[in-house]
Amino acid sequence: MNPEAVAVAEAVSSVLNTHRASIRVDRLPVHASARTYYRARSGGGRSVVVMVLPADPRSGDEVGSGSRDGKLTFLKVQRYLFDLGVRVPAVLRLDLEAGLLVMEDLGDTTLEQELLTRPGCSNTRRRLYGKAVDQLALMRCQSARRPDLAAENLSGPFDYKLLRWELDHFLEWGLCSHYGVSLTGEETGIVTEAFDDIAGRLSALSRGLTHRDYQSRNLMVVPDGLAVIDFQDALLGPAVYDLVALLRDSYVILDRSLVDEMLDRYCDACRALGGRPVDRETLEDEFDLQTVQRKLKDAGRFVFIDREKNNPDFMPYMEPSLRYVASALERLPEYRRLWKVLSAHVPELRAVS
Repeated sequence: MNPEAVAVAEAVSSVLNTHRASIRVDRLPVHASARTYYRARSGGGRSVVVMVLPADPRSGDEVGSGSRDGKLTFLKVQRYLFDLGVRVPAVLRLDLEAGLLVMEDLGDTTLEQELLTRPGCSNTRRRLYGKAVDQLALMRCQSARRPDLAAENLSGPFDYKLLRWELDHFLEWGLCSHYGVSLTGEETGIVTEAFDDIAGRLSALSRGLTHRDYQSRNLMVVPDGLAVIDFQDALLGPAVYDLVALLRDSYVILDRSLVDEMLDRYCDACRALGGRPVDRETLEDEFDLQTVQRKLKDAGRFVFIDREKNNPDFMPYMEPSLRYVASALERLPEYRRLWKVLSAHVPELRAVS
């Protein structure tokens, strides 16, 4: 074993109640995460997952990643979500000196993988997405009851600066790097005005607990429902952001009828939980607006990961992300000029899904 794997085996030996030499350690594949994960198994079959804590938690290349709380960020958010009643992996041991966090092993079945094994089962899709929406409503409503605790446990606000940075990420990596486009002065003015307006409108929405990547690859199918992972970068942001991440997921394409059903379900769930009333028509407008912002960011991000991290695995998901943008812009006539400029250079924005 390499030195890191040896350290992992040493850290989990007491948790698994076995000698280090009998522990098998396997590095787990990750998607775009800068963190390293291992699965450690005892000879008796019991297993745990170990996260290697980053030496510099603020070394992420996205604005808003990491926090002032350093290596304890994951643990802090995990405890906060657990106290809200959210299903998260249990923390079994923290070894700050070694930089290791030992957690409950939730298995390998993400929501995405579960759906891929049952491609034609609409009932399974509806049931699982219903659970995901219910849990999201629980997260938001429970968090809203104690805004002081939300502010204390989350890294900060998902504000205009971050929303605007995500849009610029698309301009830099999607439009310029991938499509090789340099906008004219007039086009730049139209895009800048529209992006400023979109970020301003979204940042003016009421803020609450926002996971930031609440989608099929960060929801684990477990015997008691769905568990949430990869939550350490949670911020105080627009409620609709996580709904877009879930229902306009680049990895799992949902029929619009199911999206509408899940938006209805979210409104009903918030009402049943005694949360702030959610107007369905207003929610749909905010959902489309957030779709434009989030999915443009995703498209730019996929190119960034390809070019800067030599990982082309996300490039096939660029097209569905942009088709979501086109579909949303079709329902937002106030951004018709933005759509015209972008679709002149981005073929995927010309067709509505």
